[in-house]
Amino acid sequence: MTFLENHLLSILIFLPLLGSLVVFLFPKTSNVKLQMVAFGISLIEFGLSLLLLRYFNSSSHLIQLVQKVSWIPELGTSFFVGIDGISLWLVLLTTFLTPIVILSSTIERNVKSYMACLLILETAMLGTFVSFDLILFYVFWEMMLIPMYFLIGIWGGARRIYATLKFFIYTMAGGVLMLLAIIFLVYLHYDQFGVFSTSLLNMYSLQIPFETSKIFNIQSLLFLAFAVAFLIKVPMFPFHTWLPDAHVEAPTGGSVILAGVLLKMGAYGFLRFAMPLFPEALQFFMPYLIALSIIGIIYGAFLALAQTDLKKLVAYSSISHMGLIMLGLLILNTNGVSGSIFQMLCHGISTGALFLIVGIIYDRRHTREIASFGGLTKVMPYFSVAFLMVTLSSIALPSTNGFIGEFLILLGTFEKNPLWAVLAASTVILGAYYMLWMFQRVMFGPVTHPENKVLSDLSLREICVMLPMIVMIFWMGIYPKPFLSRMEKSIDYLVSNYKHYDLGIYEKHQ
Repeated sequence: MTFLENHLLSILIFLPLLGSLVVFLFPKTSNVKLQMVAFGISLIEFGLSLLLLRYFNSSSHLIQLVQKVSWIPELGTSFFVGIDGISLWLVLLTTFLTPIVILSSTIERNVKSYMACLLILETAMLGTFVSFDLILFYVFWEMMLIPMYFLIGIWGGARRIYATLKFFIYTMAGGVLMLLAIIFLVYLHYDQFGVFSTSLLNMYSLQIPFETSKIFNIQSLLFLAFAVAFLIKVPMFPFHTWLPDAHVEAPTGGSVILAGVLLKMGAYGFLRFAMPLFPEALQFFMPYLIALSIIGIIYGAFLALAQTDLKKLVAYSSISHMGLIMLGLLILNTNGVSGSIFQMLCHGISTGALFLIVGIIYDRRHTREIASFGGLTKVMPYFSVAFLMVTLSSIALPSTNGFIGEFLILLGTFEKNPLWAVLAASTVILGAYYMLWMFQRVMFGPVTHPENKVLSDLSLREICVMLPMIVMIFWMGIYPKPFLSRMEKSIDYLVSNYKHYDLGIYEKHQ
């Protein structure tokens, strides 16, 4: 293995952090130059991340590109990072969206700090997806809070302080529960093996007591502690109330990252940690969690139907879509889990693109009220084409990325329980209704507001922002094989062995 292959994940994690320092220390200059420096750093990061596709062996379920360095020997804690088919595409989604978010920025105050926050946030997100040590994972998980807190709190809307505090408190509360569970697992490992360890692979070997006669036994409580932390981040009903406020008040870039990547951290954490660490508790709580997922699908869709604000409508649609993703994970068959991971990527791109669309129109009109628009097809033809393509993806039209993920999830759900599939399929009908209603109200009809008659169409920068998103929407919808094939082995192994999950690694017990 070459030096780059050995250290690629570490470079990917820390390059944005180093880049944020470069941006912050950059001599005082124009906002555009600062933006271009940050964009250049994030573009280099994306280019390096594409090497993962070259080095990744899709025929193996093992953790690859592993780097393990002792960090806190007294606790058995290491800087332990690696990727498999489950995390590979989430890493690439993160590095793909970050330069788009930076390029799309129209922030005019404290630009240096804004760009630095985005790059720090990229480090935290990447670290979360590749960590195989509980303490390291927790550090990156909590690290994400800091830049996101400032992104909403400084550059957000009128109610930004309320929204950012609500987001912070919800996420921190879940994080504290997870930390307590991690501490208990570390001591349980010491009790069973005589040494402290925070390695996730060692934790998979623990015998965690589960008593079917008691609802609240050790494994159930540990499962709930992890699950609540992750389900808050998803967010799953009824832990969702922080999300609409955070989305509405966040700047456009914050909303894109929040919907595109941060919500996926919750679903990923649930799949990577909660499910294989606590299999008996998972089986016990599975019917209740499936019920909450289906409620979230329908509840989010109906709330989206009632919205008059573009950003709120997209925010509530995210709750519905993430409910569907969680349903696919909980079904625990190959189609369901494959569909969920694929849908995480699709949702990140499609919903991220929707927030960019809303941001473009807000920059021109400084309102997000649907009633303030109408007839924009006549005024902004290029914008209308981009909006239409993203809308079609969001309603899962065949040949778009949204169709593949939803189809696999519903197919997997039907294999498990046809009634659940019928209920979950309501998201397709309701989603098509509220998305097409929104598009029709904004784009068609007469131009009734004088302000709308002079709106400018997409600029070259905005075309450069939207074009990669639209290309991915149709590429993933027409030819999903490269994406699905690279996650296949890891998903098959997880589904078949989650009760006795034992990932192979070169230094498993060190």
